[in-house]
Amino acid sequence: MLSRVPAAFVVTALLCAGQSAPWFQKDFPPEEFQARWNKLYDKIGNNAVAFVQGVSLTAGFVMPRQSNEFYYLTGIETPHSYILLDGRTRKATLYLPPRNARLEASEGRVLSSEDAAQVKSITGVDTVADIDALRGNFMNIPSQRGQQPITIYSLFSPAEGTSQSRFEINAANTAIVNDFWDSRIPREQQFTSMLMTRFPRMKFADLTPVLDELRSVKSPREVSLIKRASEIAGQGILEAMKSTKAGMYEYELDAAARYVFLVNGARLEGYRSITAAGTANIWNAHYYRNMSKLDSGQLVLMDFAPDYKYYTSDVTRMWPVNGKYTPVQRELLQFVLEYRNAIIKRIRPGVTAKQIMDEAKVAMEPVFAKTKFSKPAYEGAARELVERGGGVFSHPVGLAVHDDGPYNNGPLKPGHVFSIDPQLRVPDENLYIRYEDVVAVTETGVENFTDWLVSELDDMEKVVKTGGGMVTRYPAGPPPGK
Repeated sequence: MLSRVPAAFVVTALLCAGQSAPWFQKDFPPEEFQARWNKLYDKIGNNAVAFVQGVSLTAGFVMPRQSNEFYYLTGIETPHSYILLDGRTRKATLYLPPRNARLEASEGRVLSSEDAAQVKSITGVDTVADIDALRGNFMNIPSQRGQQPITIYSLFSPAEGTSQSRFEINAANTAIVNDFWDSRIPREQQFTSMLMTRFPRMKFADLTPVLDELRSVKSPREVSLIKRASEIAGQGILEAMKSTKAGMYEYELDAAARYVFLVNGARLEGYRSITAAGTANIWNAHYYRNMSKLDSGQLVLMDFAPDYKYYTSDVTRMWPVNGKYTPVQRELLQFVLEYRNAIIKRIRPGVTAKQIMDEAKVAMEPVFAKTKFSKPAYEGAARELVERGGGVFSHPVGLAVHDDGPYNNGPLKPGHVFSIDPQLRVPDENLYIRYEDVVAVTETGVENFTDWLVSELDDMEKVVKTGGGMVTRYPAGPPPGK
């Protein structure tokens, strides 16, 4: 980066920035946001407002990304934006900062309060105002004592950013609070505390469960984006599989998959790459170092997906470094595959996850009968998997990889999207075996977004032996002849 820029260049850049159009997402029309707001109004009632804060400006040269919650409600990426959703009037007001000419000169135009007409047309909000209007009684709070106080809904939970999910953010926030020399409170907690200080006579409620319920059932447009993220994830894993050979490093397979993500339009990752070779690394479920060398006879586990237009996926496969599963690897992986298939085959709306697991348990008895386990411990692990599920019905997937909004509090509904992730463990041998796909419940059954991705063991062996072309290792120093 240049630390000093000639004044003439700055003037030219400012003029260019002034003439350029601000970017805005085109995946969701205003009707989609208005439908979400109407559901939210119904949830909070006619004597309440919801006030949500967007992200702040990035502190460095990192890819700017809006929080999942704010993006879900607005599609707006401009930092320091706010939205007020008023249940009393069922009107939406979006507060945006003014144009920042210096920032535009280096990073380009973003939507601002000066783009009110355009913002209203592309988001469907009723009013666009400058953030300076967020002073005084901007919520039209009752001023007389004796008048019924309104309820202000805000997020009590942390907002999710790049490669983040709520559980992990909460764990990090707890560690910060417990650090005697840090102890910062989360930004969302600070925001709610400010609201309580500035509107002391009002009631306050958590908007989190309201948004979670809305996010639990994906719209057709959301399903389409998750499906595309899943396709890119599968293609990335397939390229890594093709590129595998002994002597490579885990990070080279990571690079092969990441290349596929980038050339297919994903600018970020949904979560950090899990590319693990060998028993010890695979056993750590969220292994991330990706620095080990691949040895013949080992398995590779890759769990990786892109952030594609704010939506992600969660796909995992395991394959042999040398293109040939050992008898034990084949024995355990085949069983997990058959259990995965038994589960996915039975997913449909109107039944619970437990009902499906019970049905699959019955269907797996013939599999047990035909499987010749080489050790009692392996059969015990297989029965434990089928009896308890072993994570087979895993987390929701959407804006976050561990998305918000439960799908298993009752019967499955069309639009529920989640991970199918059966996991078999043999602790005494540090064995950890799994498959993972993301599925959507449809009106008539289920769609597995990566049903095209190789999963049969013979097929994965063949793919490894085909060889890939994405990985090129360059030695240190200048190229030869330079």
